[in-house]
Amino acid sequence: MNSKSTPIVAKAIVVPFILITSLFALWGFANDITNPMVSAFKKVLELDNFQASLVQLAFYGGYFTMALPAAIFINRYSYKKGILLGLALYATGALLFYPAAAFEAFGFFLAALYILTFGLAFLETTANPYILSMGGEKTATQRLNLAQAFNPIGALGGLIVAQNFILGTLQSDDLDESGASIYETLNEGAKAVIRTADLQVIRNPYVLLGLVVIVFFILIFSLKMPQNKTEGRVSINGSIKRLFRSKKFIGGVIAQAFYVGAQIMCWTYLYQYAESIGIDNQSAVNYGIGALVVFLIGRWIGTVLLKYINSGKLMLYFSMGALLCTLTTIFVPGHVGLFALVGISFFMSIMFPTIYGMALEGQGEDAKFGSAFLVMAIVGGALMPTLQGLILDMGGKGYTDIKIFGVPEVNFSFMLPALCFMVTGYYGIRFYKDGPK
Repeated sequence: MNSKSTPIVAKAIVVPFILITSLFALWGFANDITNPMVSAFKKVLELDNFQASLVQLAFYGGYFTMALPAAIFINRYSYKKGILLGLALYATGALLFYPAAAFEAFGFFLAALYILTFGLAFLETTANPYILSMGGEKTATQRLNLAQAFNPIGALGGLIVAQNFILGTLQSDDLDESGASIYETLNEGAKAVIRTADLQVIRNPYVLLGLVVIVFFILIFSLKMPQNKTEGRVSINGSIKRLFRSKKFIGGVIAQAFYVGAQIMCWTYLYQYAESIGIDNQSAVNYGIGALVVFLIGRWIGTVLLKYINSGKLMLYFSMGALLCTLTTIFVPGHVGLFALVGISFFMSIMFPTIYGMALEGQGEDAKFGSAFLVMAIVGGALMPTLQGLILDMGGKGYTDIKIFGVPEVNFSFMLPALCFMVTGYYGIRFYKDGPK
């Protein structure tokens, strides 16, 4: 039976599938309410670009730290317990924003984000292989793309909340008639009052998010979740040895790190790119929303195309499209470059779940630990934005202080995502050549 006649999800497990899929939206919300916070913390706490990028280092560093322990926990216990612990850590990190705002300490906020993503690491390490296992291997990549399609829906919610309840309310982002920052002209006493108020604005959505996560915890705790038919303990050492004998798996981990780095750079520094052409942060969120809309469209289209096109070949095509848009972002300044930056999201849409599915294809129970290493690869989203922040700081705190190869440093900084898309494209063509035709 081929993949065209095989259902992506069997009727008997539709309810568990929907419940686990809802978690994809839940961590998508956390991801995309946090991306604009790089710019928000920079203004409120008067940080340079590198210091502000530590938001992403803390956020995505949590994935790297906790992914393998999550896999060990899940292997010892169960998918359900892994999900519950993930939700508990997620809620704890979100609720820690309350004391962080009270102490007005950037380090406290970073610690809260770090703990929050401990929970996300548990959720992703659990949910991705669980979704892959909910049916035949031939439809596994399609199934994961379908589940991941709900991730940008949550992400859209995060951006809308960031725009309307955070960025639109921050007093430190107010400009005078000439477009200059009012906050920077105030004395320290006046700044302190605004800083306190703005940090409370940043705090509130995270605290509410923590309460929502607690509701999810209670719901999943109360329901009987089916045990996966292959769920059971696997030898950690044996599993890791087998995984790292697979070139396809190792290549997938590398490609995933570069892909996530590219995604976070494109979605984080969209705001700086927009600001460099005179668009304020709150208005720039509309472009962020546009990026997520085309990302969602690309995910649905990609899920359909995977029925007819080899996954490695489709990865190559989408990587080439992303590279072309990135080069336009770099070398065509202004609104055309910004629209191209939004357009990159269409081509990024299938990359995470497709790399995931390709890397874990045929790994069987080893997928539990393979999933952990692929989630650890999300550390690319922690490291690469800090490198981009260093490029932006080359001429000062602004984004157009100097020109590199004839373009402002904010434009040139997108050479990093361009490099990433070359790596994902190479992985796609290698898999296409080595994999089933």
